[in-house]
Amino acid sequence: MPNMSMTKVPMREQEPDVRNKNFDEVALGYTEDMAVEEATRCLNCKNKPCTQGCPVNVPIPGFIEAVCARDFDKAYEIITSENALPAICGRVCPQENQCEGKCVRGIKGEPVSIGRLERFVADYHMAKGVKADVKVEKNGHKVAVVGSGPAGITCAGELAKRGYDVTIFEALHKAGGVLSYGIPEFRLPKALVAKEIENITDLGVTIETNVIVGRSVTVDDLFDRGFESIFLGTGAGLPNFLRIPGENLLGVYSANEFLTRVNLMKAYKKGEVPTPIKVGKRVAVVGAGNVAMDAARTAKRLGAEEVSIVYRRGPEEIPARAEEVHHAKEEGIEFRLLNNPIKILGNDDGYCCGMEIVKQELGEPDASGRRRPQPIEGSNYVLDVDTVVIAIGQSPNPLIRKTTEGLETQKWGGIIVDEETEQTTREHVYAGGDAVTGAATVILAMGAGKKAAQAIDASFKES
Repeated sequence: MPNMSMTKVPMREQEPDVRNKNFDEVALGYTEDMAVEEATRCLNCKNKPCTQGCPVNVPIPGFIEAVCARDFDKAYEIITSENALPAICGRVCPQENQCEGKCVRGIKGEPVSIGRLERFVADYHMAKGVKADVKVEKNGHKVAVVGSGPAGITCAGELAKRGYDVTIFEALHKAGGVLSYGIPEFRLPKALVAKEIENITDLGVTIETNVIVGRSVTVDDLFDRGFESIFLGTGAGLPNFLRIPGENLLGVYSANEFLTRVNLMKAYKKGEVPTPIKVGKRVAVVGAGNVAMDAARTAKRLGAEEVSIVYRRGPEEIPARAEEVHHAKEEGIEFRLLNNPIKILGNDDGYCCGMEIVKQELGEPDASGRRRPQPIEGSNYVLDVDTVVIAIGQSPNPLIRKTTEGLETQKWGGIIVDEETEQTTREHVYAGGDAVTGAATVILAMGAGKKAAQAIDASFKES
């Protein structure tokens, strides 16, 4: 009989007043018994609606059934038949809007905690340290993948399994893309990311770092080097700004730079690295997405006494995951909602010293269906801050499109692709992830990389 508990088995976590002073992972995972208890809540539905919500088509009921039987190795085998990055997805996927959002247990209670179970299975396998004996028969074809983020890694892994000789070109000195530079250590340990990437290189994938496609080499150069198809998974690394006075002051960062300095360059290790970051006593983070939550929680851990999320809309419109908002509030982050910054103030030395804000009220719905914020006349006030982080989204870097003939893009910069194949307007060039959609989720990028790999493989079989 299934376990008919209406609530999930709680996840072990560091206490808020402890974790907001360190960069260790917040969530501590399930034990074996906790995982089995949660797995027994699955009804093993005939229609399997949860699988319909998974962008990479993981056979969810199958792996959960294996967890129920304590066959964790089989569970891992089932997950990785479709998902190359289970430890990562178990931590950062928005399961509540995808697989768990389709779970029938969620109709009258909480859905089965599919993400936590996926994380448990991946961590269990990783702790054993046993590597599979990988034997891949090469097919003689070469494919280049630009970018080593979720889309690129997934595409490369899928192609390598099919026998392709795959090389990933990464602009930074470390592979992983947003997994390495964007998501903080306390949410996604970098040692774990390195192990997941190692699983891809074990398939024979080569990774070349410090190669900026569009500068070091071009797409045409890659074709000249013998690559027959190219996948562009370059992400969305160009930060958006508010375009208000004062954004060029010292102490004002884009979330991209702020998190990269901390996550990739280890700026939180004071005195040990050449790329420190200065955080004052009072920090304002503008925006309310997952990146904004990451930046605010990071600032708190770097020693800021007061950290505020400043967001022009109301609580119902916050785009960040509910779990991330909950964690931020627990850790002492203040939420200043219906507040819109109009100017960043500076002192005589050129440093940020405050932010002028206008309070808002919600008016009629805009094109997105959300009620448009309207300024309240006479509500201006100044928030004293030493550091400002702008976290209002990112766009694809224009470098690739400016250096690649025949590659058409949207007005805002996203690469135009065929929805079924991820094929661009340039022959033999495919693209996926944030480079196409703009900033989105890890799992959606992985789904695009997987779809592109299947299309690339099909194109060779048809020729």
